[in-house]
Amino acid sequence: MDRPPRAYPLPQPENDPRFTIGLVLDVADSLARHGYPPLSGGGDDHVELQQALFRFLYTPIT
Repeated sequence: MDRPPRAYPLPQPENDPRFTIGLVLDVADSLARHGYPPLSGGGDDHVELQQALFRFLYTPIT
């Protein structure tokens, strides 16, 4: 059975205006709505989530 081609990762743009702290907060809110703990207020969780999203969304520049 053939799988459809992957949509991600995307080529990494020089600047993507869609990749904002708002995106990270929306994903964090979605995780909390699904029963995961809310991100800590210290900021480290936000940074880690932002980095994970970036790695998922974009291919690394080589």
